[in-house]
Amino acid sequence: MKNILVVDDDKLNLAAAKKVLCDEYKVTAVLRGEQALSFLEANDCDIVLLDINMPEMDGFEVLEKIRKIERCRSLPVIFLTADNDSETEARCFNTGAADFIAKPFVPEVMRSRISRVLELEDLRFGLEKQVAEKTEHIHYIKDMMVLGMAEMVESRDSNTGGHIKRTSAVVRVFSRRLTECCGQNGIDEPLLRNIVKAAPMHDLGKIAIDDAVLRKPGRYTEEEFNEMKRHSAEGAKIVDNILRGVEDDEFVKIAKNVAHYHHEKWNGKGYPEGLSGTDIPVEARIMALADVFDALVSKRCYKEAYSYDKAFSIISDSLGEHFDPELGKVFLECRKELTKLYDSFG
Repeated sequence: MKNILVVDDDKLNLAAAKKVLCDEYKVTAVLRGEQALSFLEANDCDIVLLDINMPEMDGFEVLEKIRKIERCRSLPVIFLTADNDSETEARCFNTGAADFIAKPFVPEVMRSRISRVLELEDLRFGLEKQVAEKTEHIHYIKDMMVLGMAEMVESRDSNTGGHIKRTSAVVRVFSRRLTECCGQNGIDEPLLRNIVKAAPMHDLGKIAIDDAVLRKPGRYTEEEFNEMKRHSAEGAKIVDNILRGVEDDEFVKIAKNVAHYHHEKWNGKGYPEGLSGTDIPVEARIMALADVFDALVSKRCYKEAYSYDKAFSIISDSLGEHFDPELGKVFLECRKELTKLYDSFG
């Protein structure tokens, strides 16, 4: 049964409205605007019938305050008025009312108008739900496509099998620990969620790197390394092309920064721009720790996997040189979770 709130300073009008509506709806009746606002703050309601001419606070003022209640921003309101002039009618709709009902009430008209507004509200809610579901599905498909691209790129690289999966998992572990640092260094929970989502895209730029370099089973020459370094800037371009217009601007910026700057170093000796310190976006500084940690503890064609002790020691010694010293300290605190994670990878 739908819930209706009737607001009118005339007790006879309230009684008449309740008599007309009580068989079909659960009706709550109040005499003042303040009472209506208090009720809506604490209770669910499907529609409000609101008298315009009331003492202390008229209906237009009450509606303005109703819209400031988070749960009531789209709550349908029908004005009750004895003023049937066109100016009042126009003001009703201009202030966001769904309809208005003239007084004295005609029972059939009142029931019909309420029913119509509620049907439209149900239709709006249903459409919004469908749009949300379809949007979520589109984002899921897009995420799967991006992940597929990342895995396709990785399949071309004979040196880093499983790197995308592992670094994404490291970023998730690291981000959970970083939630304790929210409010510091520009870190908040939305940023951390976006970094976790962006992590699989950090090496997309390798799709632009020549196979002869990408698949080389050994250390690079200086010329080959310069070719490989192109992947970060190329990755930022690819991420922008994929996400622009599909994701919100903030996520696009974060994903681009993760791809573009995850090889920058705190001391300014990284690439591609040679950024240093806090000029490196925080999302890239976070990704850098995950990226290097995986490289250290994973076997590559030019090295065996390092022990956890050696990997964490290298990272510790590199704080303030390669890595953000504050973020690096938090990363080192993740040792127990990260060793358990990598043990699970076998």
